[in-house]
Amino acid sequence: MKRALVSVSDKQNLVPFVKGLVENGFEIISTGGTKRVLDEAGIETIGIEDVTHFPEILDGRVKTLNPYVHGGLLARRDLPEHMATLEKLNITPIDLVCVNLYPFKETIEKPGVELADAIENIDIGGPSMVRSAAKNYHDVTIVVDQADYDEVLAQIKEDGETSLATRALLAAKAFRHTAAYDSLISQYLTKQTGLEDPEKLTLSWDLKETMRYGENSHQKAWLYEDALPKAFSVLQAKQLHGKKLSYNNIKDADEALRCIREFDEPTVVAMKHMNPCGIGRGDSLVQAWDRAYEADPVSIFGGVIALNRQVDLATAEKMHKIFLEIVIAPGFDDDAFELLAKKKNIRLLSLDFSKKDEPTKHEVVSVMGGMLLQEQDTLKEDYHDWQCVTEKQPTEEQLKTLMFAWKAVKHAKSNAIVLANDERTLGVGEGQPNRIDSLKIAVKHAGEAIDDRTVMASDAFFPFGDCVEYAGQNGIKAIVQPGGSIRDQESIEMANKYGIAMVTTGIRHFRH
Repeated sequence: MKRALVSVSDKQNLVPFVKGLVENGFEIISTGGTKRVLDEAGIETIGIEDVTHFPEILDGRVKTLNPYVHGGLLARRDLPEHMATLEKLNITPIDLVCVNLYPFKETIEKPGVELADAIENIDIGGPSMVRSAAKNYHDVTIVVDQADYDEVLAQIKEDGETSLATRALLAAKAFRHTAAYDSLISQYLTKQTGLEDPEKLTLSWDLKETMRYGENSHQKAWLYEDALPKAFSVLQAKQLHGKKLSYNNIKDADEALRCIREFDEPTVVAMKHMNPCGIGRGDSLVQAWDRAYEADPVSIFGGVIALNRQVDLATAEKMHKIFLEIVIAPGFDDDAFELLAKKKNIRLLSLDFSKKDEPTKHEVVSVMGGMLLQEQDTLKEDYHDWQCVTEKQPTEEQLKTLMFAWKAVKHAKSNAIVLANDERTLGVGEGQPNRIDSLKIAVKHAGEAIDDRTVMASDAFFPFGDCVEYAGQNGIKAIVQPGGSIRDQESIEMANKYGIAMVTTGIRHFRH
């Protein structure tokens, strides 16, 4: 008779699977809570103590770490000396292992979890059995995922055993399972120690979706989510309407969310190819929409829209008039949703914006042969901390407008320039190899909208005085920039020449 060892934390669908094993000639070894569930279901089981000839000890910390278990798992059936050793020591081979692990992830996701609770949910015996069975997959079937129960049973019913190809696939999954489990443990314990640059970086990601294609149609792509999901993320948004999100949709929506979380007043962000083409704010959402649309009515076509208030009918009626790829907001009034959903190609997503300020400390960027890890640029700034470096002092209203422009420029690609008034962005210049070209683009977009309220934000310092001169020639009244150039004085003198108020932040916001 074949023998299966079953010990699981997640007992969903377990009983039908084990009944199927018994019906196909397996005897069942089990432990603890799993054994109780199977016994209550009327399935005869062998207690782990009857196999190991040793009681569970240390509050269950040690029960399967035993040669009678691991010898039965690791013995190669094709080696006579291995089988002779089993016979000599009265060890029965184990042919199938069904194990999933202590709920470490679920434990550390609980608010206020104590370190002691996390430690007690680090499984030791489970991963050991999984690894032993997976190493010997030529002879042993390892099952760590209930999604595989039906296929394993079907093959056993058909052929009396699983195929070698199936066992190889299951073994690879088993090692992924334990690797991801250990990764979460290492991340958690490393965080507890406060170490920021461990010699090994262990990350765990779960496949969320196989994409139709990547950035271009000839590229394959997959969407993975952090094993500890972040609440304020496009991956946690609920899609209410429309086609599945594409690779580019997800990147644009992510950038739109990064930008919209900067603002507390009713705000609309229009994102296009990961660059803001319009940001508007107002006393109402529809007013904010009008201003975002006015910022660049050409580029917004086919854009991704993020709104930080529930979408009402008045705003929906405005958005309904043009083609938009995605609208993401805290929610939609029923009549607003009904109207927008008439367009089959628009994607409507809702997301809990109350989580927008929860810490999302790190971000990962791939490079050929490696990756970069950095803190996200979520710095909260106060314009009262800025330094005025010019003869002309900014007014309080100008400082508030400069802060609006400063928040916007953080999300435009460097070299980034944003022109804005107290209502909206007027022109955005971004992604140019030099700053003066970005400024010229921003001025061109702003056009006749430039007036006495117009301010300028630059994501990094001015290397020369030319940008300040061009700004002065085109009616800019106040500038915010990091400062720190060896030629800062040139820019300061140019600002004084044109009567511009200029403040420096001491902080730059490159976004590559």
